[in-house]
Amino acid sequence: MSAFGVFIIIAVFLVVVTVFRIARIVPNQWVFVIERLGKYSDSLEAGFHLLIPFIDKLAYKHTLKEMAIDVPPQSCITKDNISVEIDGVLYMRVVDPVKASYGIRDYKFAITQLAQTTMRSEIGKIDLDMTFESRDNINSSIVSAVDEASDPWGIKVTRYEIKNIETPQTIRDAMEKQMRAEREKREQIALSEGDKQAKINRAEGSKQEAIKKSEGERTRMENEAKGKAAAILEVAQATAAGLKQIALAINEPGGKDAVSMRIAVDWIESFGKLAKSTNSMIIPANVSDIASITAILNNAFEFSKEKKA
Repeated sequence: MSAFGVFIIIAVFLVVVTVFRIARIVPNQWVFVIERLGKYSDSLEAGFHLLIPFIDKLAYKHTLKEMAIDVPPQSCITKDNISVEIDGVLYMRVVDPVKASYGIRDYKFAITQLAQTTMRSEIGKIDLDMTFESRDNINSSIVSAVDEASDPWGIKVTRYEIKNIETPQTIRDAMEKQMRAEREKREQIALSEGDKQAKINRAEGSKQEAIKKSEGERTRMENEAKGKAAAILEVAQATAAGLKQIALAINEPGGKDAVSMRIAVDWIESFGKLAKSTNSMIIPANVSDIASITAILNNAFEFSKEKKA
């Protein structure tokens, strides 16, 4: 190859290198920090840009998207001297590329360390039982502390989430026994409350049943009493009406003889029935004389009539 050919190859190579050094295409949501002769010059946002070759230099590249940084597990001591291991995820984004470039050397490492130290500080303020209940409060405290500290670095911390809280096996066993005892306690309370309510319901049902039965019995007795009273009244009214009719019949012509005859007939029938039902009886001396019996009955009737007069 001739010297001219080598010169052409070198020239093409230099042109390509120069083009790549002076032409920059910045993607969306990215910022390129440019230094000119070792000093900050400009921040290039998304688009096509031309640099001065051998003078301008691309020093830093920063994404403006929100980033999730994994915080490694760390050992923390609670207020009641229990050792726990806690890890989490920190969410942040770059809001000032210049501060992120020159405010700190490695902002990701610094924020991770700051999150861990803040976590140890917050866990040391509460008991073990509260660490599971106060996750939101712990997350808020870490975000507030880390965001305030990272402001000079051009970083905005949006949130922090605790992933796992690992306790020693002995503590987990004790907590499991405690939770089992608490569940059994709640179960016993629920059973006793249910039994109490059931007894109350049964007692109330028995009470209502007794009341209904007594009311029904009272109503039945009242109805029976009313029925008996009505029956007695009707019998009395019928008897009175019958006696009244008998009295009217006696006062009519021949009524006295008819009544005497009726009484005699009834007496004879009653006497005959009495003779059939018993072996011993007392009879009048003149039982064969019907006329005498009728006379006796008439005398009794006259005596009764005079007594009423």
